Amino acid sequence: MHSISRLSSFSAGARDTLPMLVGAAPFGMIFGALAASAQLAPWQGQLMSLSVFAGSSQFIAVGLLAGHAGMLVIWLATLIVNLRHMLYAAALLPHVRHLPRRWRWLLGFLLTDETFAVVDRHYRRQPDARMGHWYFFGSGLSMYANWQCWTLVGLLFGTLFPKLHTLGLDFAMVATFIAIVVPQLFRRPQLGAALAAGAVAYLLRALPYKLGLLAAVGAGVAVGLLLTRLSGAAAPQGEAA
Repeated sequence: MHSISRLSSFSAGARDTLPMLVGAAPFGMIFGALAASAQLAPWQGQLMSLSVFAGSSQFIAVGLLAGHAGMLVIWLATLIVNLRHMLYAAALLPHVRHLPRRWRWLLGFLLTDETFAVVDRHYRRQPDARMGHWYFFGSGLSMYANWQCWTLVGLLFGTLFPKLHTLGLDFAMVATFIAIVVPQLFRRPQLGAALAAGAVAYLLRALPYKLGLLAAVGAGVAVGLLLTRLSGAAAPQGEAA
């Protein structure tokens, strides 16, 4: 009985992530092509996807490597971009806190923007889902396998299509992120974070090394945390009233 529940939950997580897989496919292929053009060996590009598994950070890292940036700049850039995962983890922690450490580490590694959107929606609909972690695992593992496959395609065939990144395939990922972000904007912290990040990214778009993007991430995280704390502080007053 338990095995059936695990399998059905795992399958449901993978199934519900299917639209995200389609959106991430060209993104992974473009990353593989860019990694190949950045003079990385194919195994190095694939190893980055296997071990890092963070599309935005991987793109930034490859761009900085191609621009001969120092390792400290690359490390700081990828760290700041990935800080948003701390917010994702904090939001999902109440649902996985009871799990053994090995489960939390595994799910934390598999946590991406797309998986967070799918899993967060699942937990909102079923906050007491007993097999929710298997749903989480199904979503995360399907994204992971998808990313590895399309990275490999880009690494193998990207050199045959050197202008692959100019074909507009990356718009699929933009559309995917729109689908992720827009449903979250009905809450004040998320809306404030999105507006702050968008404004800073636009104002600082001319900065080198994508520093404007990094500042936008920092601004969005700071505003989101501030509004979350203010909302939490205001809640007891509202209940007392």
